[in-house]
Amino acid sequence: MENKTRRAFLQWMAIQMGAVFGGSFLASCGRQEPHSLQTTALPIAKPIQPTEVEPTGSPTQAEEATAEPTETPTSHPHLAVARGGEPEALVRQAVAALGGMQLFVNPGDEVIIKPNACVDYRTYEYAATTNPWVIGEIVRMCLEAGAGRVRVMDFPFGGDSESAYRRSGIQEQVLAAGGEMEPIRFLKFVETEIPNALDLKKCQIYEDVLLADTVINVPIAKHHSLARLTLGMKNLMGVIRDRPYMHGNLGQRLADLTSRVRPTLTIVDAVRILRASGPTGGRLSDVQKLDTVIASPDIVAADSYAATLFGLQPTDLSYIVCGLMMGLGRADLETMKIEEIAVGA
Repeated sequence: MENKTRRAFLQWMAIQMGAVFGGSFLASCGRQEPHSLQTTALPIAKPIQPTEVEPTGSPTQAEEATAEPTETPTSHPHLAVARGGEPEALVRQAVAALGGMQLFVNPGDEVIIKPNACVDYRTYEYAATTNPWVIGEIVRMCLEAGAGRVRVMDFPFGGDSESAYRRSGIQEQVLAAGGEMEPIRFLKFVETEIPNALDLKKCQIYEDVLLADTVINVPIAKHHSLARLTLGMKNLMGVIRDRPYMHGNLGQRLADLTSRVRPTLTIVDAVRILRASGPTGGRLSDVQKLDTVIASPDIVAADSYAATLFGLQPTDLSYIVCGLMMGLGRADLETMKIEEIAVGA
């Protein structure tokens, strides 16, 4: 049974979803059925530079179907981008622009925050793991919203979870903010059906993620040698046990996994991004300091905007294409309502 927060999120997504993305990318997602589907390809936004984004909205399909569509100027943006401040301020202002953490966390909620703590041999300066101060501030905001318990977890592929939490600096900030670190226990991975999957029909998912009232996904934006970029959808590989299996049809399997986990909120850490040598990095020369945080209830939209930070189009990433085909979100950055915040101004 989906909890109240997840239901509200799915209702929000149903209202926000724009036009259906077309069939020219179908071959990269699931089964190819060229003779049974008739689709119309719609334009996808060009890579957006920080000054090009217009904070204006566009009507949804439901609004277009009415004779006299009405504006809702007080509605929250689909996506918020904060730039030019300290990590804590970036997170606070990005989430505030969406309506505040209280829209995503109900009093008493069990909250799971999923950073990227993929290895236990990199500190945050190398941009292989999520910024610790970003995570700490999210913990603090969840508790302020009335969360009953806030845990932070990831299943690293390099080292064990406890050492990765310590080395990344995430543990120190989480504990200081009043949260808990969840040591990964292999018995907690449970075989889980994925009803809407096109390829990954089932896999072992960490049970606490499935049971949480609210899941907040907090990837760091970084280069990845196979997926091109690690962003929100790619970050969800840290909630399953068999990571290598995902690589066979990575884009579709990430979309399938996302359809089951469905994070309530995605916050992309682009305070320091890794432009090359991902996913583990190792050279400070590959790191660029952007002092940016992207937040959205729509994981596809968050990933689509983050891709433009690397000069890529959303459709350059197979998992975004497959997510669009499955109706998991939208990538029309030029028409969705985006709020840009200059924190340091």
